[in-house]
Amino acid sequence: MIYILPLLSVILGYVMALILKPTNRKNLKLLLAFSGAFLLSLTVMHLLPEVYEASLHDHHGHDHDHSHNNPIGLYIMAGIIFQIILEYFSKGAEHGHVHGSGHNHEHDHTKMPWLLFISLCIHALLEGMPVSHHHGMAWGIAIHHFPIAIILTAFFINSGLNKTIVMLFMLVFAFMTPLGTLLSEQLHFIEHYFTEISAVVIGILFHISSTIIFESNEGHKFNLAKLLAIILGVIMAYFLQF
Repeated sequence: MIYILPLLSVILGYVMALILKPTNRKNLKLLLAFSGAFLLSLTVMHLLPEVYEASLHDHHGHDHDHSHNNPIGLYIMAGIIFQIILEYFSKGAEHGHVHGSGHNHEHDHTKMPWLLFISLCIHALLEGMPVSHHHGMAWGIAIHHFPIAIILTAFFINSGLNKTIVMLFMLVFAFMTPLGTLLSEQLHFIEHYFTEISAVVIGILFHISSTIIFESNEGHKFNLAKLLAIILGVIMAYFLQF
């Protein structure tokens, strides 16, 4: 299930974008707001406390001196900075921040957007690593990736990108998160530094989810529907068995 959920969410989003050809951005923004709140809540309520708890013990089971600064915060900040760097190449596609249409000639949309592709794959691969130990994160990532897949597919199709390329792009993107989970389970290096890697991913998720929530409230205007979507995301994450 931890492999299937993130995979199916991207494929389902891709298929829905092809069939429904969504044009109502308000509904997508509501879905994004819900997914951002759900992912942020999972990270804060479940993943973050467990990673901090694990960081208080070394890999040999010895307690660390609590009087020293806990280095896990540095890894979290490194994750935030790393995600900011990734977004220079992905243009914020991780949180649905893509614009343009087939009439935009600033870029050649008929060619494979390699920088966006690589940065998104790195992002999705890293997101999958904590799932091997924290199975509930599979739900958070799946709900996060579903609206992103819809937005990305619609954007690429409208931009005139070859449909076969779009399909391959989304398939590879879909497999990245399960691959990250598999590597985390199989590679001793990742297992040995799992706490540190998870902290980096926490930083990535902090940046992504908080950006989604802030961007969903354009102009800082009160929007009851988006507020309710965010509250629903928080409540569902709280009751999710981790």
